[in-house]
Amino acid sequence: MSSERLRDRARELWTELAAKPVEFPSSEGANVVVSPGSRLCPPLWTGIVVLGGAGVVTVPSVRAAELMACASSTLPPEELVDADRLRAVLPVLGVLGPASLCYLDRAGFLPVRGGAAVEEAVYDHDGVSALLAGAGEEDADESGLVDITSPAFVLSKSGGVIAAAGYQTWPRSVAHLSVLVAPGKRGRGLARVVASAAVAHALAEGLLPQWRARPYPSKRVALALGFQELGAQLSVRLDETVSPVPAGATTV
Repeated sequence: MSSERLRDRARELWTELAAKPVEFPSSEGANVVVSPGSRLCPPLWTGIVVLGGAGVVTVPSVRAAELMACASSTLPPEELVDADRLRAVLPVLGVLGPASLCYLDRAGFLPVRGGAAVEEAVYDHDGVSALLAGAGEEDADESGLVDITSPAFVLSKSGGVIAAAGYQTWPRSVAHLSVLVAPGKRGRGLARVVASAAVAHALAEGLLPQWRARPYPSKRVALALGFQELGAQLSVRLDETVSPVPAGATTV
């Protein structure tokens, strides 16, 4: 699958998650839509996704749409997912991200072969639960492992799970990857081993693997498996009491 086809499939996902009709511009730019039920971001936040030099933005209100229209007329799409650049032109109260968005097709997959044996387990396996508890709430939440709908693919040592991966099935046949390694076992290539098994399972199910990475080590694992970084996602909470600067950006 070409990079353009991967990008188009990814765009189909995010326009569906926007929950209101919106499209990525055919050329550089960003379209804004008022969508309080958007799944691009938490409720009352603004969600921004940029893929292939074009973006879609969901906002909770008309005032937020005016603010984002101002920003999109001032900044190129790539800078809309740069929190520092966005703060320079908008009253930003809170930020989640940015996260790199990476995708993979079967032809580009670079699986891990040999090495430690990965086992398939159900999510509520005692060892997986212990791994989540031992990682701490922040790392466990960041991994997204608690939300997987696939089997868990695990590595164990001395009876305990030290690494696990799986995926959650998203709309448009997308498999959203989740990986977690025990704090004392990181930096040894274990994330790549368990993630490789999860990706292979997703591809066998006919799904499009998606890797959303905030910390660089996570993105490094994705790239090592053959994922292509196609864009980024950012969520912001805006101060809607501030009057926007008039802008000529198109809103949908």
